[in-house]
Amino acid sequence: MVEGKTEINEVKAIVTQLLSYSVTQLRSYGVTQLRSYGVVLCCVLLCVGCAKHEKEVVVEKKVDSLFTPPDTSTIPHNATGDMVRYGRELLVNFPYYLGPKGSVGQFGGNGLGCQSCHLDAGARPYGLNYFSAHARYPQYRSREGKILTLGDRVNNCIERPLNGKPMPLDSKEMVAILAYMQWLGKNVPVGGNVPGDRLKDITLLDRPADPVKGQVIYQKHCTRCHGDEGQGVAKPDGIAYVYPPLWGPMSYQPGSSMHRLIKSAQFIKYNMPFDLARWDKPVLTDEEAMDVAAYVNDDKMHTRPFVDLTSEYPVQKEKPLDYYHPPYADPFSPEQHKYGPFKPIFEWRKANGHPTGY
Repeated sequence: MVEGKTEINEVKAIVTQLLSYSVTQLRSYGVTQLRSYGVVLCCVLLCVGCAKHEKEVVVEKKVDSLFTPPDTSTIPHNATGDMVRYGRELLVNFPYYLGPKGSVGQFGGNGLGCQSCHLDAGARPYGLNYFSAHARYPQYRSREGKILTLGDRVNNCIERPLNGKPMPLDSKEMVAILAYMQWLGKNVPVGGNVPGDRLKDITLLDRPADPVKGQVIYQKHCTRCHGDEGQGVAKPDGIAYVYPPLWGPMSYQPGSSMHRLIKSAQFIKYNMPFDLARWDKPVLTDEEAMDVAAYVNDDKMHTRPFVDLTSEYPVQKEKPLDYYHPPYADPFSPEQHKYGPFKPIFEWRKANGHPTGY
């Protein structure tokens, strides 16, 4: 190892010496000498390039390192720790405590739970986790057009994906849920993000996403868990689901983030099929994820609970690229906002100073 470093240092010294010659000095050499100089310099630079490449590999590993949430064994054994554990239990088994048949309260409306979207108790990288949730709230939310607390955001999920009603912000259960989120993200800087806390990017298509192609992908990869009709698999007790329904009366509302095509495709690409895919070994391609998301969220092919969306996104230009409900502040159709292609919308908004988020 020491010997290798010595060689690299020697190479660097040679490069420095060679490059120290001025253009005037080089012109004083003959053609043959210049060719020799060129060959030596190329060989030296090749060696340096190889050495630099080794360093780049190490840097890349550092970039790929993800935030590691604390282990549940480190939850303190005191009153605060008891609330943290209770909050985690509520998020893992929401339907049993707070669903339509909940033992503590009935706030969820369809038997879905928090883990239907926020995987592994909100601790899976790129799996809609809670890593930086506590650190980034309160924050402005364009869907409501105002500042929300984290408790408000929790209620968003209960009302939309879970098709329910909001919990009291001062209830023991809400406080416990927030205590768990705070504990999970205790090493996240206030107002900041950490690697793995967002959905992982995918490449947007140059064509509209195709629900027909998506149906073929769904039948190949998704039916074994979510069923031919997207009905999911209920647990024997009928209180919760093993695998959630993806459309129909017991699934998420149109106002849910998962009903937006890009957001849904990002989640699907790096997390589904549930037992096979992870962020670093996806099963589907970007194109397949976009098409299957289009199929799952096709409102002409599938029904889901009705909700009035007229008050959503009061500032029209703040609507996400893939939010399908008009009106818009840009010239693109609801169909294009629903299925794409999204690049023209992105470019128009960028050129006109509008938000480009999705």
